Formats: sequence, structure tokens, C-alpha cells
Amino acid sequence: MKTFVNKIVYGGFFFSVAFFLSASAMAEEPWVELFNGKDLSGWILRNGSAVYRVENGEIIGRTVTGSPNSFLCTAADFSDFILEFEVMKDSVLNSGVQIRSNCYPEYMNGRVHGYQVEIENRPERRWSGGIYDEARRGWLYDLSSNTAGGNAYRFEGWNKFRIEAYGSSIKVWVNGVPASNLVDDMTPSGFIGLQVHSIGNDAAMEGLEVHWRNIRIITHEVEKYALPMDLEVMNTDNRLTRQEQEQGWKLLFDGQTSKGWRSAYQEGFPEKGWEIRNGVLSVQASEGTESQNGGDIVTTDTYSDFTFELDFKLTKGANSGIKYFVTEQEANNPGSAIGLEFQLLDDENHPDAKLGNHEGSRTLASLYDLIKAENKLVFPVGQWNRARIVSQGNHVEHWLNGVKVLEYERKGPEYRQLVSESKYKVWPAFGEAATGHILLQDHGNEVSFKNIKIRVGRVM
Repeated sequence: MKTFVNKIVYGGFFFSVAFFLSASAMAEEPWVELFNGKDLSGWILRNGSAVYRVENGEIIGRTVTGSPNSFLCTAADFSDFILEFEVMKDSVLNSGVQIRSNCYPEYMNGRVHGYQVEIENRPERRWSGGIYDEARRGWLYDLSSNTAGGNAYRFEGWNKFRIEAYGSSIKVWVNGVPASNLVDDMTPSGFIGLQVHSIGNDAAMEGLEVHWRNIRIITHEVEKYALPMDLEVMNTDNRLTRQEQEQGWKLLFDGQTSKGWRSAYQEGFPEKGWEIRNGVLSVQASEGTESQNGGDIVTTDTYSDFTFELDFKLTKGANSGIKYFVTEQEANNPGSAIGLEFQLLDDENHPDAKLGNHEGSRTLASLYDLIKAENKLVFPVGQWNRARIVSQGNHVEHWLNGVKVLEYERKGPEYRQLVSESKYKVWPAFGEAATGHILLQDHGNEVSFKNIKIRVGRVM
């Protein structure tokens, strides 16, 4: 009989709860081998040119100079799973295992990106078992405050990792010691990848190796075989990563209050039509009417040079938008406040996707009624997508899920020609204000927002 004890907080008090798994139950865990011990069937090399081979029932990755990070990835994707493996490497190497990771031609020319479980054992930073967001947000869960977890990795010999990914929860153990306990729902599924880190052109590092063995996974009834973990949970929603703080980002939504926002044309926040629940800001459905329920909300501050970012989730058939350079100077406007708009739309189920004075310019991520978004990477309705707007001088870019989908120059002749052909031609110098508010639109459909942040100033 194996016993696990977990601490549960309820009503401000701690309770210890014992969980028991019999030896027979442990033996019945439905493990599937991801590596057959003989060859690399079912695995794909991505991004770099490190050499991977099979020897003595191990996958061995070998560094080469001049290569970017290399990843040997499963051909299959996984969502909820328990993954176990053993790893051994040269002590000076940095490595990791990607989980729920992806590789799209539209995103950074096919660069592997997503969650990485760190494998690093330098004396000055023992963060093996931490969770890094490769090619996206940087560190999500480092081990700077988890000394026991950081010391669990052994400098010599084999180390065993266990990773449980279930829903938005990701937990990591190193040699049986809890290392990370993360809640993050940015990516619900993806492949698993074995990393050989780039060594640049350092010839002294060429030929160093990482070894993996006993790579196995559970994908059915994952919750049934999950282990309790007595480690503080880190929820990434509505908080800045270490990397984002260093880059100068500022949160515009704290996940609990409406601080920093108010009704368009008004001083206070709407008394109805908007809801804050479980760290999510949502505009409520009201039969698709524009700004007739809660109304639009705008930032209390104004911005000129900025990078703005948020996560949004659409409901079926939803229409909304993110407007910028909103001045609230127009008179007698019955609908939404006027401004340049990053369109939020369910392209498949809303008729607006087929309308507009410029073909396709009312689709998701487009500059509404002016420029169509191209080369989009879109996650389905009901999943979170990430919008980014970059304004530097008169240059503006729209990004969707890490992919730039359009760019233009405000105040230029081509821009003014587009405006003259659009619904905005009735507004003098439309979109040419030196500064303005950022707006989230109430278009009568339920749309949710979180992780709303901004970086002010020129960074290009």
C-alpha cells in the first residue's frame, strides 16, 4: 500500500488528507511507451540540426555548432497526460522537454514554441523542473523560491521526471520531489519535444550529449492516476512574468476589479452589462445591440506609442472589437465610440465577415472596414486567442496568436484613401489623433478578456 498526504486549505484552515494506492492499482496504470528503444519511429526533428541517435535503449542528442535550439518531437499531439522519463546529460548543458508545444509556419517561421520543463543543473541556478515558455513569455514557474525542488536534480547519473498536465494544471516532480505547480491555459494541446540547446559557435561545447530513456505516457483517465502535490499553485493569469516585468510591461486588469477602466463618455464603470468573475472580464450578451447595454469601456489613461496585448475568448457568432486612439470627441454618436479597431469576430458564424467596403476587412484581427487581416493563426471559438496591437509613431501592426496579420501607416496617403472609401469618411481626420484611449467594445455578444497589458514607448 502506498500513501500520499496532501494539504487542503478550506475556510482559512489546513487539513491533511491521506490518499492510498494499492500496489495492484499502481501496476495497472495504462502506460504507453513513446520510445520503442530501437529507433526514432514516431519522432520528428524540428528547427535545429543537433544529431539524435538511438543506442542501448536510449535517445541521445548531441550538440553541434552553428545550430539553433533543436527539438526531437513526437509526431502526435497530446492534451491531458502524465509523462515520465529519465534523463542524464553533460553538466554544463542546458536542456529541456517541451510539452503541449506547437510549430506553425505562420509563427516565427515554424519555430517550436510552448511549455518547456527545464533540465538545468548549474550550481548558480538550479531550476530543473521549472516551467519555461519557449519562444513566447519566458519563465512561468522558476524555482527561485523552491529550494527543495531545485536541489532534487542530481549532478551525476540519471534523473527521473514526472509531468502531469490536466486541464489548465501542469505539475512537475524531479526524482519524486515537487518542483512546479502551474495553472495556465494558453495552450491546451501539442507535441512533446526533447531539446538539445543551441551552443552557438562554441567549439568547446560541440559533441556534448543529453540522454533520455524510459519515456512513457498515460493519456486515458489521467485524473484517476494523478498524484497530489503539496506545493503552492502559481496561476499565470493577470500577472506579469519575470521577462515581461524586465521589458516594462504594465497590467491593465488586475483580475478582480475594474481599476483603470471606465465607461466611454462617462466617469464611472458600467453598473450593468460587464462582469468580472474568476479573473476574467466579460461583456454580457444583449441580443447583438451595439453599446446599448453596458456600453463600451475605455482605459482611464491615453496612449500614443505602445504595445497592447490581451487574451480574448469569443462565443459562437460573437462580434466585438478593440479600439485605439479613441478620443471621445465625436458629438451625438449613438453607437460605439469612434476609433481604429482590431476586429473581434466569429468569422464562420457572423455575417459581418462578408461585409465591409474593403473585402474581408471586417473579419477577425482586421483593421475594421479598412484592411483585411492575412495569414491568420486562429484558435476555435471557445478557446483563448491573443491579440496584440503595436503603435510606433504612425506605424501600426495587428498580431494574432504571435503572427503579424497586417501593418499600415497612419496619416499616409494610402491610409487616407482607404478611410475615404469606408464608413469612417464622415469623421474628419479619422484615426489620426496624437494620443487616445484603448476601448473594449460592447456589441451585444458575450466576449471575455484577460491578461490585459501594455508596454508604453517606442521599442522598434
